[in-house]
Amino acid sequence: MDGKKRCFGGAVGKEFYAEYHDQEWGIPVHDDTHLFEMLILEGAQAGLSWETILKRRQAYREAFHGFDPLKVAAMSDEELERLRHDEKIIRNRLKIYAARQNAQVFLKIQKEFGSFDRYVWGFVQGKPIINQWKKFAEVPCCTPESDALSKDLKRRGMTFVGSTIIYAFMQAVGLVNDHLQDCSCRS
Repeated sequence: MDGKKRCFGGAVGKEFYAEYHDQEWGIPVHDDTHLFEMLILEGAQAGLSWETILKRRQAYREAFHGFDPLKVAAMSDEELERLRHDEKIIRNRLKIYAARQNAQVFLKIQKEFGSFDRYVWGFVQGKPIINQWKKFAEVPCCTPESDALSKDLKRRGMTFVGSTIIYAFMQAVGLVNDHLQDCSCRS
């Protein structure tokens, strides 16, 4: 490809994965709609590869109203059932219905904290945790921070927000920067 050193996504034919690595993964996000998108996509990824979800990302955006939490929270059972027949997304009933449930909780969190951004960044004291891993095998699947955020989201009523899913979410939205030390994105 382009010769850049990456943590992942360097294979020919997977340029979309390299683009995600270079332009999104580990970069701090403060936009509530994007935070909601990543929360839903990470939940959809449970038990699957992230590549599987990235390939369907546009279809998810279409299915879930551009990840507008107000619109997703208001989706009817009929709309959700139609999505169970949409071959462009993962048709798991629990994951599809979780999007609406999580949107409803998301809106309550926004109301309580003023934004989901303020809430979620509070779990890392407002600044990214920047790790110093040399090999991808060193990167944990969960941390005390992901445990705490997961536990609080579950307490509030969200589903598909286990600690491993939440750690992947934290990486995706830059709450944690797990780019390896020799990665071209470290600078």
